[in-house]
Amino acid sequence: MPGSAGAEGVSGSGGVGDTGRAARRPLTWRLVTALLIVAVLTGVAGWGCHRVFPTQPLLQVLAPAALVPVVVALLARNRPLWLALLVNVVLWFAATVPIYQGLAPGLVKDLANAWQALLTTLLPAQPEPRLLILVHTVVWLASLVGAEIVTRTTTRAAAALPAVAAFGVALLLGVDGEGSNLPAASALVVLVAALALVRDGRPAHWLLAGLPAAGLLAGAALVVGPLLPIAAEPYNPRSDAELPPPVRVDSVSPLDRVTAWLQAPDRPLFTVKADKPANWRLAVLDRYDGVRWTSSARFQPTGGRVPADEWTGAAETVRQRVTVDGLPGTWLPAAERPESVTGVPGLAVDPGSGALLAAEPPGKGFGYEVSSRVARPSKEELVAAVPVKDAALTAFPAGPQEAKFRKLAQQAVKGADEPIKQAYRLQKYLRTSAAYDITAPPGHSLKGLEFFLETTHRGTSEQFASTFALMARTLGLPSRVVVGFRPGVQSGGVHQVKSGDVMAWAEIQFEGLGWRPFYPTPGRSGAKDDHEVVSSAIEESERLEGEFTQGGANRPKPSAKPSPGGGREPGEGAPLWVIVPAAAAGVLAVYAVVAVALPWWRRRRRRSAPGAEGRVLGAWQQTCDDLGLKDNRALTAEEVVERHPTAISQHLRPLADISNYVRYAPDGVADQAADEAWRRSDAVRAEVRRSTPLKRRVRRRLLLR
Repeated sequence: MPGSAGAEGVSGSGGVGDTGRAARRPLTWRLVTALLIVAVLTGVAGWGCHRVFPTQPLLQVLAPAALVPVVVALLARNRPLWLALLVNVVLWFAATVPIYQGLAPGLVKDLANAWQALLTTLLPAQPEPRLLILVHTVVWLASLVGAEIVTRTTTRAAAALPAVAAFGVALLLGVDGEGSNLPAASALVVLVAALALVRDGRPAHWLLAGLPAAGLLAGAALVVGPLLPIAAEPYNPRSDAELPPPVRVDSVSPLDRVTAWLQAPDRPLFTVKADKPANWRLAVLDRYDGVRWTSSARFQPTGGRVPADEWTGAAETVRQRVTVDGLPGTWLPAAERPESVTGVPGLAVDPGSGALLAAEPPGKGFGYEVSSRVARPSKEELVAAVPVKDAALTAFPAGPQEAKFRKLAQQAVKGADEPIKQAYRLQKYLRTSAAYDITAPPGHSLKGLEFFLETTHRGTSEQFASTFALMARTLGLPSRVVVGFRPGVQSGGVHQVKSGDVMAWAEIQFEGLGWRPFYPTPGRSGAKDDHEVVSSAIEESERLEGEFTQGGANRPKPSAKPSPGGGREPGEGAPLWVIVPAAAAGVLAVYAVVAVALPWWRRRRRRSAPGAEGRVLGAWQQTCDDLGLKDNRALTAEEVVERHPTAISQHLRPLADISNYVRYAPDGVADQAADEAWRRSDAVRAEVRRSTPLKRRVRRRLLLR
């Protein structure tokens, strides 16, 4: 009698009935649909890198990497696996040609170095071929493995695992990036559910019922995900990446150019179209060896984003359009503190100072745009400021000058208790005890600065800023020197900055406030400065100094800082070594529950089907599942009986007869026939369990077969 091997079981490679599997893989709508889902899965997984790269170049890489391996798997499904792999390697290499705009001899080297390069890049990364090649390869590999699993195995959801792994790579690479990957993660949940339903062999209407349920689950994850405590402190692999060492950026320090620029003050350097005037910072120098100031900056490539400093209070945004006219070197001027930069290929930034650096010296006419965030702390926040503890920023070169600088600094700030007041007193002391003179001897060595303090009392901002920074260090105030420019002459909303606008100033770092500027250089015609940005800062400092209460009775108290290792901040979340094992254990526990509960639920549903006819057919379907025959739908009941040993067939034969009778003569089926069918089905199940090795049974169960 004709019959079916069952329509609902769970597939299984390595099951009892695998020997009858056809050698050729026919083209079916389920196969095509599963391959399309794999392509979309890998594309969504690769889209997780939208926090790493700009959208357009990322999509240009993702499209071929996700689609081509799927097409190859479909066309080569009846060919040897090695042939499909060979074709993929050739096509992968061919797809790199448009990425590199030609052949790339250093392709393998770029692929090997892309990990380190991306982990030392400030996001978003420049869409350079040497970086995009990593996404291209990971997505291609995930698509290849997933597609070949679909065409060459009968597993349900295993083809989704490579895409999930690729998404994990994208998550790690994009921790510092803007935006969220929760929508992509939710889409992955729905796609994995769709793949499992298609591969499960269920009727098409199951997709209509299962996908909305998966969508609801994904939507819940999308809403609840940001509320989880662990979401506040994700692991950032960049914290463990080895950054490039500090380098000497230019052969000539900008501080060494100050006197030369002042001697020829009419040389055009650059123009700035800005919302409001500001000091245009060029270089930040924080290391002093007794002869010169240098920078410890660790410049990292970036696609335009500049990491924020520690100040989170009130601030104003200043937008600038800078056009280079004759500025030498690779430093790029901008108002403090830059947040984003556009129009600079190969841009690098120092996260600590916000200093900007071009890959090559910009030529005349080169332009770029900058958005800066200028801090505006309140009087109370300034009074409560506490200096940062950093030995490198208070280091003073060994020698007799340190005692002299300390003595003068202590005399200058006598009676000042608050650190900010000490800095203001020191600033006022230098502005009133020496004169601005562009004809003064250049240089900022310790000997030269000692001569400036004790003998000449004349200098440019090079000497004033250097002296202030060193005297502040003797008081325990962490300091550095900044070289930049005054706003310049404004005409039609554009500031023309010339070499005569160069100046240096000092900065001191406070906890929570970040770096605060101080201007110890007096005006060109005396103690007052004709530059509006500096003069307004000086007026504010003098006003605040006069308002400070003596004795500190009404002074705001600095917020208490937790001691190192003295507990975790609220909402900081558990450490990574707890989160990862706990998450893995949770996933495994859920999977184990599903692996145990799903087969039990199927048997129970079939055993309690309505009507005796439904119970008989359920018993036959359950038996086909137990025999691993779900994918052999063309087998008749007679063929199922003939291909199994006697120990099973003695129960299988009566069950097949009952099943055939019900299929082709369903009228008058008694409950006794249904009970007998399930008794035979349970006997077959027990015999299969007895004859199947434990290892194979566990594997089938864990794969939900």
